[in-house]
This record gives sequence, structure tokens and C-alpha cells, in this order.
Amino acid sequence: MAKSKFPKETYLEWYEQMLLMRKFEERAGQLYGMQKIKGFCHLYIGQEAVVAGAISTLKPQDNMITAYRDHAHALAKGTSARAVMAELYGKATGCSKGKGGSMHMFDAEHKFFGGHGIVGGQIPIGAGIAFADKYNGNKNVTLCYMGDGAVRQGAFHEALNMAMTWKLPVIFIIENNNYAMGTSVERTSNVTDLYKLGLAYDMPSEPVDGMSVEAVHTAMEKAVKHARDGKGPSLLEMNTYRYKGHSMSDPAKYRTKEEVESYKAKDPIEIVLKTIQDNKMATAAEIEIINNRVRDIVEDSVQFSEESPYPDRSELYTDVYAQKDYPYIMD
Repeated sequence: MAKSKFPKETYLEWYEQMLLMRKFEERAGQLYGMQKIKGFCHLYIGQEAVVAGAISTLKPQDNMITAYRDHAHALAKGTSARAVMAELYGKATGCSKGKGGSMHMFDAEHKFFGGHGIVGGQIPIGAGIAFADKYNGNKNVTLCYMGDGAVRQGAFHEALNMAMTWKLPVIFIIENNNYAMGTSVERTSNVTDLYKLGLAYDMPSEPVDGMSVEAVHTAMEKAVKHARDGKGPSLLEMNTYRYKGHSMSDPAKYRTKEEVESYKAKDPIEIVLKTIQDNKMATAAEIEIINNRVRDIVEDSVQFSEESPYPDRSELYTDVYAQKDYPYIMD
């Protein structure tokens, strides 16, 4: 029997949140195959616990920034499924007005700052957002996500050095799904325990079981408190796994079927569901209500996107430069 470590409400929230991520991504994959979604598309299937376990430790005013595998992050931060799906469709009602697509989700209202296509490009930006919060004297925290391949970028090390020097309230989160595109960690680095890279800067750093939403929440809770108390950044290596290829164009032939199945055996959604069932936190009928609600949200987002207009041609000339009336722009 799977024993519960947190309140019933927390498990039910985790289950519904992760299920929404999973079903949304599965539907996005189907729509990509139907050519409703074009361009690049990187699915998050398998990694849901890394975001769900983190978001349950945050306040609404806290920031999040990530790379291009970003649909689930936007959903968790509060962006509607409609706005995310419409962005995938390239529609004007998308969260980036249909001009960013899969890789460039953005929602300032919910403190979600991308969605970045340049590998590692979001890391110094995440440190910069945290610098702004420290400068302004508030207690906000920034979560800066990256893949295991991004830690090979020089910007990663520069950002870690500056964050520790200035004690910035940022948590660097490596989503280590074992492969940078199709290249394993072992083939690109002598250091395969990626959390150890933070130790060079005396940064609190540790590995986390990214397939366990409980483990993610526990590690994040400590790191968030550390940052909010003004003690500076942390580095967490979330050991997770993506069931699909790097992108929709990747057949993932560099992995064995046995390897993929070994991770599916510890699927984060199934583990949470089993905990709910074993501890009688919800009846079968109540679980079915959640399942149906998630299904309806996803299908509603598809219908909304189908019926939404594409951006007007005039949008080609907007959001390129800062507007002149912006308070920090000089004549």
C-alpha cells in the first residue's frame, strides 16, 4: 500500500494537474500528425511530476521560465488550455498572439516568461528576473528550468556564478531526461551527476527523483524557502524521463524499448493515482469526474483553437521593438 505523505487535497490537485498536462500533450501529438499544428513541437509526456511538484510550493507572484518543452509549464502556471492550444495552432487568441508557437509560450499575467528556443538562452534571463526582484526588495522567487544539454552552455556557468555572488532568489532546475536531443549525458560530459556542477560555486545542489511528485515537492519546498529568506540560489537535478522523442520528428531509435518501459513502470501519474486509491482519498466516481473534467478542458481548447482567427497581417509589425511610450524608453 502506498502511504500518503501529504493532505488529500494536495494529491488530488497533483493528479488533476499532471493528467491535464498528459492529456493535453497527447492531444497535441495527435493534432500535429493531422497537420493542425506545424513547426517544432516538443512533448512533455513522462516529466509531469517535475512541474506539478514545484508549482505546489509557489505563490502566484513567483516567476517561471523554461526552454522550448514548455506547454506543461504554462498550464501549471495558470495559462488556460485554450491559450496554449491556440498558440500551438498559430491563432491570434494564443498566449503569444499566435506568433510564438510551441516553443515560445509567454504569459506575463501569470508570471510565465517563456518558452525559449535558444538552448540555454533562458538561464541568464532567469537570473536577471531574480535580480530584478531582489533589486525591488520583494520576496518573489524565480524557477529557471533547463534540459541536461543546456548545462554545456557557457551561459549556464556565468549565470550560476553571478547568482551566487549576488545571492539571487533563483532556483535552477535541470530536467535531466538522459538525452540532449539524441545524445546521452555520458557521451557529452565526464560529470554525469549534473547537480555537482553547482558545487563549484558553493551553491546548494542536490539530485531529486523527478518521477516522484512527492520528492520534487519536498526538494522544491526547501529551495524556495532558502531563496525567499534571502539566502540565494539552489541547483536541483530532476532525474526524469520523456516517453516520446526529443520532438515530433524524432523516432528515438537511440533508446531501447526496455529502457522506455522501465520508466513507464514508475509513471508519476499512476503512482499518485495509486496513493489516492490505496488511502481512499477519492471514490472511483470522483476520480472519473476529474478524468472527464480534464478531457473536457482539452477538447474545449481544441474547439476554441479551431474557431479562432489567425493573426492579422498588421501583427507582423508589432511586438518587434519596445513601444516608444514604454516608461523606460528614451527619445
